Amino acid sequence: MTGRRRNGSSFLSRLLPRPGRGRALAAGALAACVPLITGCGIVPGATQGAGDGPVTVMTWAPENTGANDKPGMPALARAYGRWVNARGGIGGRELRVLTCNERNDSVTVARCARRAVEEGAVAVVGSYSQHTDSFLNTLESAGIPYIGGYGLTNDEFTSPLSYPVNGGQPALLAGLGRALADRCGPVALVRPDTIAGDQLPPLLDSGLAAGGHGRAGDQRAAEDATAYDDHVRQALRRATAGPGRPGCVVPALGDRTPTFMDSFRRARADFPEVRTATVLGSVDQTTINASGGASGPYEGAYVTGWYPQTSDERWDAMKEVVEREAFGDTRIDLADAGVQTTWIAYTVLHRVVETLGGGEVSADAVTDALDGGLKVSTGGLTPTLRWKPRQELAAAGFPRMVNAEVTQQVVRDGRLVAVGKGFTDTTGTLQAADLL
Repeated sequence: MTGRRRNGSSFLSRLLPRPGRGRALAAGALAACVPLITGCGIVPGATQGAGDGPVTVMTWAPENTGANDKPGMPALARAYGRWVNARGGIGGRELRVLTCNERNDSVTVARCARRAVEEGAVAVVGSYSQHTDSFLNTLESAGIPYIGGYGLTNDEFTSPLSYPVNGGQPALLAGLGRALADRCGPVALVRPDTIAGDQLPPLLDSGLAAGGHGRAGDQRAAEDATAYDDHVRQALRRATAGPGRPGCVVPALGDRTPTFMDSFRRARADFPEVRTATVLGSVDQTTINASGGASGPYEGAYVTGWYPQTSDERWDAMKEVVEREAFGDTRIDLADAGVQTTWIAYTVLHRVVETLGGGEVSADAVTDALDGGLKVSTGGLTPTLRWKPRQELAAAGFPRMVNAEVTQQVVRDGRLVAVGKGFTDTTGTLQAADLL
């Protein structure tokens, strides 16, 4: 949730019905296009045409930037494209997958979006970017739907052409706060010193308040720091400031969370007992293993996620695709929430194209199918998805959020294990969040 703040009129425009989507608009956008920088890949296919021509889509994410990299998302998209095409495509059509390294940069992701328009993409699928204000206008002008963004920004839950598959950071933080309210003394949140980070404290606080807990201490930190010794000690002082239950330290620093926990491991012995908690995307099973498993700093940590654990059999289809089409590709971490989101987003795309039968597969057709009340089953990885506005979430500022459910997990003996069964709905908690 970074990037520039939108003005009021821009925000309100996302709550209005989407405008007409003439291809003349798209052509106008192309007139000002500049060539895309290197860093894009493609699953080969002919230029998209009408009828039974290839279906072109794009997936983007940052790679090789040193902060919040998600190389597994475009890598999985390419593997999915190969898998689908080896089986005759979708409804007999070839799936042409373009990928783009958005470099965690607003200018670059804008170029990725213009490339999607230029190539005739019918959707941008399963992608990650903090810079929604740099690409959403381009996609909206061309009528290209954004299916299964990572949920980093509130814009993803307001844009009329955004079709999220999870509740993003809002649901994760609200769900984590509710889980910690009954378990923690003082809570210290360590989060990025960015506009995106500014939205995390009220979300966590809404969950804490739902459980009768006071607000968390809000501690800003650089999202690209190489050490967090001072931040760790400040957080530990806050979390151990009160009597009663042990306090909780909550790092929400994305890819820099392991760096924070390295400093935390060294400093925690100097303070009374505390617990840790975070959200998937900041930690996963691979991170826990690399940090020492049961003897590492995550042991006992509470973790909120969007989906079932990676060991769940509902992920077997994704594992089969990776085994067949991307075996040995170390960029694809099956436990990564970004990879999982990309899988679910392509599941949605596949279902949409199938429903179009032998008709034209265009951006307009995909959008109309999604807006027409189409229900998409993800095999239990999420509730059945349907992009019908939910008034209770619209009132909370998230009119495009159709899945506010999260899973609760804890690290026991070095493994992420489920707390309870199924999903927890954060709708009520989000309604109470003060995001102004």
